[in-house]
Amino acid sequence: MSLATLLLFIPACFALNLAPGPNNLLALNNATQHGWRVACLAGLGRLAAFSVMIALAALGLATILVASQWAFAVIKTVGAFYLLWLAVQLWRAPVPEQARFGAPIAANVPGLMRTELLVAAGNPKAILIFTAFLPQFLELNQPPLPQFAVLGMLFLVLEWVAIGIYAWLGLHARRWLATRSARRLFNRASGTLLGAAGTGLLLSRH
Repeated sequence: MSLATLLLFIPACFALNLAPGPNNLLALNNATQHGWRVACLAGLGRLAAFSVMIALAALGLATILVASQWAFAVIKTVGAFYLLWLAVQLWRAPVPEQARFGAPIAANVPGLMRTELLVAAGNPKAILIFTAFLPQFLELNQPPLPQFAVLGMLFLVLEWVAIGIYAWLGLHARRWLATRSARRLFNRASGTLLGAAGTGLLLSRH
């Protein structure tokens, strides 16, 4: 794979990584509650889901999944309802006393990782990214699988950088979320955005 191809791929890919979405919103919210390190660790769940999708795309299995309208619809529906469930949980979430001082709250890291994984796995449009976006940068005169592996690894590295950026933003937002009322408002705003994402996913035709 040529350097010119990589120089084209990296900025285009990073733009996708930085795009606002349910997972990046989770990283932001996790950092406001639990701190930067916990939010980055939780993001490993997302990377695990994306790793599986990249492997499926490299093997051509994701193309079969996308072509199956039934399978695609099931994944989309389950993912949409999971986002709606998360939205309700954020709306109803109690705000601990520690929040008024802006202190991080004790975290269940495996649980946060599982949530990141399920949100990523429940978004079938992520599969479309790996089946439609990554192949555009494959060079026909070279074996495809090694190239796919390189592009996939770069995507995952850039995704973790994006997680760190959103977590950093969430960490610095804590100064404005030091009161319980401000944190409750933030939780409900995050819940509303997740609910909108779930509704949009549920109503989308593709």
